[in-house]
Amino acid sequence: MADFTTETVTRTIHRWIIPAAEPWGAPAEEISKAWAVAELAYREHHGIPKDQPLYGDALRFHVRDAEVVIEFTTEAQQ
Repeated sequence: MADFTTETVTRTIHRWIIPAAEPWGAPAEEISKAWAVAELAYREHHGIPKDQPLYGDALRFHVRDAEVVIEFTTEAQQ
């Protein structure tokens, strides 16, 4: 008889994508708006109150060819 368990994990990546076409890049105002909405979504998903600071790695920022991406990942076991 085998002695093991199994699990299935579904990973969801939540992304906010800001256009950043050259030569101008992404406007600070648009990054600020997307950052605020991404932070709110992270707080709501994890039940973190607005007055509690977030960990420094809660949100990740990625630079692509013509866009800036803000994201966080969630996982759910089935």
